[in-house]
Amino acid sequence: MSELPSLLLSSLNPATRKQAEQQLDALSVQPNFLALLLSLVLDQSQDRAVRLSASVYLKNITKLKWEEDVQPLRENDKASLRSQLVPAMLALSNPADKAIRAQVAESVSLIAALDFPTKWPDLIQQLVASLSATDYNINVGVLQTAHSIFGPWRAHVRSDQLFSEINFVFSIFMQPFLQLFRQTATLLLSNPSPNPALTTPTSNYALVAQSMVLLLEIFHDFTCQDLPPALEDSQAEFFGREQGWFHNFMPWDPPELRTPSDELTPSYPSLIKANIFEIAELFLKLYAEQLQESGAVEVLVQDVWSLIGSNRLPNVSDDQVVSQALRFVSSAIRSGHYQSLFAADNIISSLVEGVVIPNVALREHDVEQFEDDPLEFIRLDLAVTSTGTDLATRRHAAADVLQALVSSGHETNTTKVVGSWIETGLKEYGNNRTENWRSKDSAIYLLTAVATKGSTSQHGVTSTNTLVNVIDFFSNHVYADLQSNSGEVHPILQVDAIRFLLTFRNQLTKPQLLSVLPSLIRHIGSANYVCVTYAAITIDRILAIKQNGQAQFTPVDVHEFAPDLLNALLTKIESAQSPEKVAENDHLMRCVMRVVFTGRESLTPVFEQTLRRLVNILSIISRNPSNPKFDQYIFESISGLIRFIVKGTPASLATFEAALFGPFTVILQQDIDQYIPYVFQLLAQMLEMHTSNIPTEYQELLTFLLTPAIWAQKGSIPGLVKLLKAYLVRGGNQMAESGHIGSLLGIVQQRLIPSKLNDAWGFELLQSLVQHVKGASLQQFFKNILMFLLNRMQQSKTEKYAYLFVKFLLFIVAIEVPDGLTEDYVISVMEGIQPNLWSAVVTNFIIPETSHIPVKDRKLAAIGLTRLLTSSAYMLQSPNVQSWPILFTTLVTLFREPQYLEGPKEDGHGMTEIDYEEQTAGYQAAYSQLAASSSAPEDPVAYVQDPRQYLVERLTSMNGKQLRDLVSRSDRAIVAPFLQAAGLA
Repeated sequence: MSELPSLLLSSLNPATRKQAEQQLDALSVQPNFLALLLSLVLDQSQDRAVRLSASVYLKNITKLKWEEDVQPLRENDKASLRSQLVPAMLALSNPADKAIRAQVAESVSLIAALDFPTKWPDLIQQLVASLSATDYNINVGVLQTAHSIFGPWRAHVRSDQLFSEINFVFSIFMQPFLQLFRQTATLLLSNPSPNPALTTPTSNYALVAQSMVLLLEIFHDFTCQDLPPALEDSQAEFFGREQGWFHNFMPWDPPELRTPSDELTPSYPSLIKANIFEIAELFLKLYAEQLQESGAVEVLVQDVWSLIGSNRLPNVSDDQVVSQALRFVSSAIRSGHYQSLFAADNIISSLVEGVVIPNVALREHDVEQFEDDPLEFIRLDLAVTSTGTDLATRRHAAADVLQALVSSGHETNTTKVVGSWIETGLKEYGNNRTENWRSKDSAIYLLTAVATKGSTSQHGVTSTNTLVNVIDFFSNHVYADLQSNSGEVHPILQVDAIRFLLTFRNQLTKPQLLSVLPSLIRHIGSANYVCVTYAAITIDRILAIKQNGQAQFTPVDVHEFAPDLLNALLTKIESAQSPEKVAENDHLMRCVMRVVFTGRESLTPVFEQTLRRLVNILSIISRNPSNPKFDQYIFESISGLIRFIVKGTPASLATFEAALFGPFTVILQQDIDQYIPYVFQLLAQMLEMHTSNIPTEYQELLTFLLTPAIWAQKGSIPGLVKLLKAYLVRGGNQMAESGHIGSLLGIVQQRLIPSKLNDAWGFELLQSLVQHVKGASLQQFFKNILMFLLNRMQQSKTEKYAYLFVKFLLFIVAIEVPDGLTEDYVISVMEGIQPNLWSAVVTNFIIPETSHIPVKDRKLAAIGLTRLLTSSAYMLQSPNVQSWPILFTTLVTLFREPQYLEGPKEDGHGMTEIDYEEQTAGYQAAYSQLAASSSAPEDPVAYVQDPRQYLVERLTSMNGKQLRDLVSRSDRAIVAPFLQAAGLA
């Protein structure tokens, strides 16, 4: 593997990346590859780019291949890597290796999430043994590694398994953690230092401070789920009113650790205080009683005042601590336990004047960012305030204090105090509109904050302060800025006006919103980047408004302006000079997608030119894909056009195919892996719209689709399955005649069924096969199908696989297709594999799985069981007949909840999850589903309207004496009421 360094370098070059990655992928399955990769990471003699690339590739292997079923990593190689990772983290303790160490730390976290503690029981002992009383360079590495393992606990759902892991960690790590915390805090807070060798020179002092930041992160990790007894017993040590570590860190700000005023990165003292406020906020929400007993909140609120009051921390590097301190205050207000702290008029007035107003005002840095880095300005301005995020600005946090006061019963006093500041700001602006535009900006921001009682990122403001008339303020102070032309007012005030609409869109009526849409569309043509972007965002959100689950805006509402709006948006996107710049602003393409989803068939007159422009944009960005969100939205837009235009004008399908087949061929030939999953979905969508056999141009693609190589990319598999199912629907028998079924089954057997991740896709293809290919064409393959399914069951059974296997068997017997496989044929093949095998399958799999089958599959299961019980001659023969009574009892049990026996239904719009932002998945690196290409789930047993009545009819057709004998051996308590109601008792 001597070529490994050069391959890693080649993987960084766009021109050679694809080939290098393919060669690296081939090497990755060879013995000792992981150890060699890690040795490159640690080899100081190697080019730094090689080391960094090796660390990233190692992380990607742990993320994508650690539990791979197809071509799995060797267990001894994985064990070897686990044993080397902690020493590797320590070897990378040099500050120059910070970026490399971060990648290795993520590898540790990823592996620990899967293997700790079962396969990695000594991980925590390794970390504890590595802690040093004298070398904080080492401690930083250990603590970063520990935090990478413990940090994910914050997002986990409570479970016995999680608490088992947490308690295991506490049993080993808690006491060393407390000991190091006390030592580190003492070193930082004592003057003079008790151990100058550890705190001098400044670089050593900074390492100690960095360790304290990490110790506080771990303190947060340890308390995110429950309060450990050791920390509960030591609460006074941390939260004490006078001697508590947290309170004593508030005034601590040694000059040697301060950052210059123009520095953007927070200092270590600032990070320490931010973490303390974050922990205090967590305790307010989870352990309020303990905090009340300690009196810590009152002390920390005073600390906030002392720390940030009167704008004492104005620098950008202080944003994180200021924002977190304000969020802590908001949480204290919302908790309801500290009303006396905030109830008095003078307290609210002081809080607004000393803390809120200074942090709402725009700083010079913010204005420069608006002009020089507009995307970052937008990203931060749209960031949602939430615990633990470093994205929320101090403006967000200050506004949240006002919203907390308004929503906690202090709206009258708060509105009065803030109202006077708003009036002052508007008056200052009126006196000098050129110089005092910031005063109006602050006034609008304050009004927005004090008017909001409840809001969500998806819906905007959901409830308002009744003491504030939002519509009047908009009419008197905002509307004019929205209507103004470029240059007439400061562009930030125009953005404020657009943002006001975005925020209060739910408070405006549909006619009011329609009346302002032309102004927003005009701003799409603005020369100001932020103004254009906010206009696109606001149009998107307005058009997405729903009432009672129905879209408020219809094609009729938008058909007059939709073509001009699409033209303006696409013109703005096309004006960029490079692939990266074209794809930079995903908000614009998202707005295009929204207009397509709203305009639907009304866009028919302009769809060809719109499609042509989208395809042209796609060809530009495919040269260097750089923005996954933009990619998602452009493919959604194309998919939406196909869906709505072809539905109304079927002949247009040929136009779409003519426009898209060329670009799609290029994407497949050049192996642009980011786009291939989308291409397969769109091809499937178009093929599904054909009404006859598989067209020639699709037939030519089929051999390529069945080559194993293209199934190696996991993200392509769902799209490929969707596409092959479309082939089977349109021409399953055609595929059988051309000899493609064997190749398809080879993919299922080699790539899908063996994989715990992809086995469900394999069963989807198998179900489509038995539904759309004649039984006679499948019989030569069917025994092998059952054998490899049973082999997987024997070798690596999972709960999911057992359910999928049973569903497949019930699917075969439930569906009613001409010349299909019959229930007795299935049983006879299974018996041919091994005598009495069917009886064992019924007893060990079908009966147990059917009892807890998911709701969505209950109708299918009921019909399948009904046909097994009433149509199969084999089921009435020994030994299978022994399981008939219990199988019947299981079936009758399903009828106890008849509301769940309905087949899948299509929604009223003929769409499923079309509103992209409401999808739970969104963009994922592995697979990006196109909402517009999805179709309503099919009911494979639609021929049965009432499963209960169907069972009654089938039972009636059976031999009466035989039926009574079988039923008598069923569970009478369950089946008797059913039989009586059916008149069969």
